Amino acid sequence: MDTCRVPENASKCSGNTMECFMVLSTQTQKISIGILCGLFGTMCVFENSLVLYLIFSSPGTRKKPSYLFIGSLALADILASIIFVCSFVNFHVFNDTGFSKEMFLLQLGGVNTSFCASLSSLLLTALDRYLSISRPSEYKLLMTRKRAWTALAALWVICATIAYLPLLGWNCCVLDSTCSELFPFVDDNYLSGWICFIVVLLGCIIYAYAHVLWRARQHVAYMEKQQAQAGKQNSRMRMDVMLAKTLVMVLAVLMLCWSPVLVLMIYSIFGRLSAHLRKVFAFCSTLCLLNSMVNPIIYALRSKELFSSLRRVVSRFRRQLKVSEESPEAESTHKSSVIET
Repeated sequence: MDTCRVPENASKCSGNTMECFMVLSTQTQKISIGILCGLFGTMCVFENSLVLYLIFSSPGTRKKPSYLFIGSLALADILASIIFVCSFVNFHVFNDTGFSKEMFLLQLGGVNTSFCASLSSLLLTALDRYLSISRPSEYKLLMTRKRAWTALAALWVICATIAYLPLLGWNCCVLDSTCSELFPFVDDNYLSGWICFIVVLLGCIIYAYAHVLWRARQHVAYMEKQQAQAGKQNSRMRMDVMLAKTLVMVLAVLMLCWSPVLVLMIYSIFGRLSAHLRKVFAFCSTLCLLNSMVNPIIYALRSKELFSSLRRVVSRFRRQLKVSEESPEAESTHKSSVIET
């Protein structure tokens, strides 16, 4: 491996150096990564697909912009899980290097698009909650379904454009520039710009949620003083406060799961990563799947509307299962009665 100099000294892109990025050296590490990706990825796809079904199968939720943004988050997590698991396991576990530079950058762009769209969906949800809490009388006029769909379309286009810049030519092979230690063919300057974009996006989300929590606390104090007034308005305020707290929990899980990855990315730009740290980065990357798996659980536990929809789905499934179990008995009874006749 002495000829593989790209990840160690960040030299210029030359030749087939994909083996240099295969940091899992033992079979135990590969099996562990495979199990984690398989478990987290399968659960993530199942749970987020269930969230999408619950949102769009109920007229009460699919018409609300806040649940459209949550649906966008679930869709982004599904895409990220599928693309990440397939490409990550294929590369690190099966050590497949038979794909081209363009195919690798295409897969990397898909993961980056999904992650950016997930963060952007959280930001739009935070802004939606802030408008709902701070300007309830004007909320329906300000946040319409058309504006929600337009915002979602714009954010996906922006995220995809930024994520696929390496495929469009901003990579160290085309530019003959310094390559990243963590990702093949990725230019260090692009990685720096992508990290800055993510950090700014996270900062905007934190700032927006800080205002949401501040307004939520004001509403809690208001409701305590106005217990004798209309229950409908208080009920709506309680729903807004509950949803705001739920989304803050989502953000906390997001930061916890993605912080190790971002820290190691930043460190790789300013310093040289050891072989041990690069293995740590590979395992920390699976925390991204854990984040996508935890988000739907938070929705089911905190959102009363989604939880009610889930209970209806489970009840309907139990009834169908009960009918299918009783049908053979009914059929046998019918046959015996015919024979007796």
